Amino acid sequence: MEPTYDASAEEFRQKIQAFLAEKLPATWAGIGALDSEQVAEFQTTWRKTLAENSFLAPAWPTEYGGGGLTETEQVVLAEEFQRAGVPTGGSNDAFSIQMVGNTILHWGTPEQKAEFLPKIISGEHVWCQGYSEPNAGSDLASLGCRAVLDGDEWVIDGQKIWTSAGQFANWIFVLCRTDHDAPKHRGISFLLCPMDQDGVEVRPIEMLSGESDFNETFFTEARTPKDNVIGEVNGGWAVAMTLLGYERGEAAATMPVMFRAEVDKLLALARERGVSDDPVVRQRLAQAYIEVEIMRLLGMRTLTRFLKGEQPGPGESAFKLYWSEYHKRVTELALDILGADAMVATGPLPLVSFHADLPGAGNHSASWIGTFFNARAGTIYAGTSQVQRNILGELVLGLPKEPRPPTS
Repeated sequence: MEPTYDASAEEFRQKIQAFLAEKLPATWAGIGALDSEQVAEFQTTWRKTLAENSFLAPAWPTEYGGGGLTETEQVVLAEEFQRAGVPTGGSNDAFSIQMVGNTILHWGTPEQKAEFLPKIISGEHVWCQGYSEPNAGSDLASLGCRAVLDGDEWVIDGQKIWTSAGQFANWIFVLCRTDHDAPKHRGISFLLCPMDQDGVEVRPIEMLSGESDFNETFFTEARTPKDNVIGEVNGGWAVAMTLLGYERGEAAATMPVMFRAEVDKLLALARERGVSDDPVVRQRLAQAYIEVEIMRLLGMRTLTRFLKGEQPGPGESAFKLYWSEYHKRVTELALDILGADAMVATGPLPLVSFHADLPGAGNHSASWIGTFFNARAGTIYAGTSQVQRNILGELVLGLPKEPRPPTS
């Protein structure tokens, strides 16, 4: 799909531009130009503004507080928000809206949709993800966190790790083993669990940067109502894979726009450093531009499939693999352009731990150094590059599975 932006799309673009002009201050330079306290304050206010104008979950049906936008309108929205340097939601909305919200829309009962979706939009429920465990990361089906039905409640015991932004959440979607006698891909259920209870403990994990974006989460007889199972009991693996498809595919509209803005910033850095005419640097810059354009087309292909009513599946791994490996290369180029200045961070570090730096951030060394570090993580979170290649090889291309080591 190559968007042609017909008259209705351009009319929608003007609507978004008018909305931004009305809601943003005249001196607005992008969220990356704010300090950390200002960012937190702005995101809270901006999220409320988006919710009130049905732009927070643009693809959701309007009956649940979404925008009901078409795929093309979502691309236009992403382009204009990126150009203005404003976020598309709050800090946990990738989990709340993109992941669990879309999964509830897909698998949830009418009662579950009516109960949970409006509270996601309002911000009453803030979500995080309970998938990985100390002994179940890439091999997620080996998870050991268990849930046992006790009357009208599930009782959860076990541990999850790498709970991104878990310290800000009050709900967690958690994969639990509910049948220990079933094969490992079966006997798993997808539960929704409140975190504001004595049985849930969140412990921050301090990173080398001193930040704590990740956490350990411990469940000790934590409880959640019997009806808080999405999909079938013991059928959670299919639900979990749907969520991962949304995680890897839903960003197809927004991420190419974000990475294109980052390439423009990189081009400006090369000019500022006087290396834009260097033939090797020019070749690498051209390659980055080409790869971003390919990323955009891959994203459009994903959106086209969604437009036809297709649900996300293993093919979404191609997009995740592509952007995460690309981002390593482009941030390596940024550090090469910085040269010796890349050894010393000057200026503020990025305010995000995922994807590109926030729009409006300066072209100082710390901005690129922090983004370089974060790019490495991009090949691990949301499924490692090795796992994505296995998914594509086995489930998309039909290649034989990797041989397993013999057991003795």
